[in-house]
Amino acid sequence: MDRQPVLEGERLLLRPLREDDWDALFAVASDPEVWAIHPQHDRWQEPVFRRFFADALLRGGALVVIDKASGAVVGSSQYKPEADGTVEIGWTFLATGHWGGSYNREMKRLMLTHAFRFVDCAQFRVGDCNLRSQRAMEKIGGRLTDRFDMVETPDGPMRHVIFEITRDSFASGPLSL
Repeated sequence: MDRQPVLEGERLLLRPLREDDWDALFAVASDPEVWAIHPQHDRWQEPVFRRFFADALLRGGALVVIDKASGAVVGSSQYKPEADGTVEIGWTFLATGHWGGSYNREMKRLMLTHAFRFVDCAQFRVGDCNLRSQRAMEKIGGRLTDRFDMVETPDGPMRHVIFEITRDSFASGPLSL
C-alpha cells in the first residue's frame, strides 16, 4: 500500500508530509486547545511537537492536510504500516477552525477510500479519555472493539481503545458516496 499518496477531495488536499511543512504545521499544532483532551496534551509545546514531527517523517505514512480554498495547512494524519489485511490510521489533528465534522469526514473518506484498495480493515487507536475523538469515530462509522492498548505517555500509561472500519462497513456506512 502506498502510505503517502496525494488525495484530493472537494475541500481538502492531502499530500505527503515534508520537512519544509514544519512552520505551517507547527502553527496549527501550537494551539493548546488542539491537544486539551488528547493523551499527549503537551504536544502543543515546540520540543514535544518537534519529536512528533521528526518521527512522522522518519516512519513515513504522514500526510499534511491543506484547505484548498485558502491553501493553508490545517492538520495532519498518518497511515501506519499495514499487517494482516489491516492498516492503522491515526495521529490525526486539525486546526480548531476545522473541527465540527465535515473536514474530518472528508479527510477520513479520502484516506479510507485509498486504504480499501489494498486492505480489508482500518483500525484507529483513540485515547480512553478523548471523548471528542471517540464521538468523531462513531460519526464516521467506526465500531468500538473490545480490544485496547496501553501506551506510555509523559504522564504515565494511558489506555487507548480501538475502533475499526471494514471495507464492507465503509461501503454501507456514513462515509459511502
